[in-house]
Amino acid sequence: MDDAARDLARVVRHLVDQPEAVRVREQQRGRQHVLDLEVAPDDMGSVIGRGGRTAQALRALLRNRGESTGISYELKIREPGESRHRQERG
Repeated sequence: MDDAARDLARVVRHLVDQPEAVRVREQQRGRQHVLDLEVAPDDMGSVIGRGGRTAQALRALLRNRGESTGISYELKIREPGESRHRQERG
């Protein structure tokens, strides 16, 4: 796991009620890194935030980190068991 994925998981565990359910999977495509963040269904609101502000802040942190390392990060937030295929299609 990349340092960014590990750091993202650490930050998110402090935001949620069920930190043991937090999982981050990383897919690399050259300089593009896709981080799949998985949280418990009851914690989705905490991670997304009012009006999406928390999710936007997490993406801003990743964007800032990427600017300093030359890596582009994309964050996808999912519930446990949510199909990646379904999420990417719709």
